[in-house]
Amino acid sequence: MVGHLLGAGAFGSVYAALRAEPEPGLPGRAALKVLPTGTRTPRQLRHLRELAERETEVLRRVRTPRLIRLYEVLMVDDPGRPELDGATVLVLEEAAGSLDTLLADGVPRTGPALLAQVCEGLDQLHRAGWVHGDLKPGNVLLMADGTARLGDFNMAAELEGTHAYSPAFATPDYTPPDLLWSEVGERGTKIRPTADIWAFGVLAHVVLTGALPLPGGTPAARRDAALRYARGEEELRLSPELPEHWRDIVRDCLARRHEDRAAHTAASLLRRAEAAAAERVPAASPPAPPAPRVPPPPRRRRALIAAGTAALAGLGALWASGLFHLGDTAGASGYDRCWRGAVCFFSEEDGRGEMCSWVDGGADWIEGPAPCPWTARSAPRSVFNNGFDLTEGASKVDVVYFGRAAQQGLLGCVKVGTRTDLSGTVRPRSHAWVPNC
Repeated sequence: MVGHLLGAGAFGSVYAALRAEPEPGLPGRAALKVLPTGTRTPRQLRHLRELAERETEVLRRVRTPRLIRLYEVLMVDDPGRPELDGATVLVLEEAAGSLDTLLADGVPRTGPALLAQVCEGLDQLHRAGWVHGDLKPGNVLLMADGTARLGDFNMAAELEGTHAYSPAFATPDYTPPDLLWSEVGERGTKIRPTADIWAFGVLAHVVLTGALPLPGGTPAARRDAALRYARGEEELRLSPELPEHWRDIVRDCLARRHEDRAAHTAASLLRRAEAAAAERVPAASPPAPPAPRVPPPPRRRRALIAAGTAALAGLGALWASGLFHLGDTAGASGYDRCWRGAVCFFSEEDGRGEMCSWVDGGADWIEGPAPCPWTARSAPRSVFNNGFDLTEGASKVDVVYFGRAAQQGLLGCVKVGTRTDLSGTVRPRSHAWVPNC
């Protein structure tokens, strides 16, 4: 069922969607990002198609735990609905909200931990050879368990040596001074990972203090302040509200020159951010409850979508046709059903039977936001840790699993890349990603 509008931006809209008949290993909920790539002027269409291709490419090729997950890409073919005809639809993992929404209520207590997770996402993206290019609160997505993932890769660019080329669009408050007035060539703007480092510094200042680091009541005034700062005419005056153990991190990220920021990679900042986050641990708060489940009406197996709003009726028909499936493992069997970047537990040996997969930790397999109901009646008989082996950083790639919820009662550990049968005599109830077993 195509449901309510989750959000809208300059280049597209995102809707909630519910799968009528959940299947093992496939999500019951998703987010549909509709990019109107077929209904504008030729020049607009060229830009929109390029943006859609960028986001599709990075999400297809980079599957890491701190990036929002892509399940499918579709093209709407409905000449009778000009507002939908030719639109690109990305079927994405559904988030519970964004950091932008969280900041509307003031400085969040969980800000330091979220910043460490954002930095982990940047590290994973940079190691894969990509620059995000538009890091800001609205593009940091919050999952149902309260963790953060990077999203919205319209501006993402793949590195070609030291540079990449990004569209001539940017969010000025999160753009380093060297790019605010940079020359735009035929391929776009030259961009380097240090652009994300600057954006992370601005983001950290905003999350921890509620204010932007450069003065000015308007974007134009703040751009002028950035220029004066880049020329050495003014010093950087960080907010006194910024915690002491974050000041050096933010100052290094907001260095005037690219060459100075280049000394601080996402990997090195991740180690510092994790240490800084540990300096101030907020009082424990329960994770956000999962969105209420709406029982779907009885349908035949492949009738996946009921018509939603009138504006998305054509999209609903496309999903109902059976061409719109949630998942990229159609036709796969055994362990091959496990998505890249996930850990998967199976009800039978050799990756057979029912499967549950996660790219984050599972705090409670039965009652949590990503339940695995069959484990309430039988213990897993096999497991595949299909995570990412990023050997030089602090990324968590091995998986430990526990006999109780909330990650208590250690039962075992699965190294990254391992496919193995389990005894079936112990019943895990939660798991977590760790640097090593």
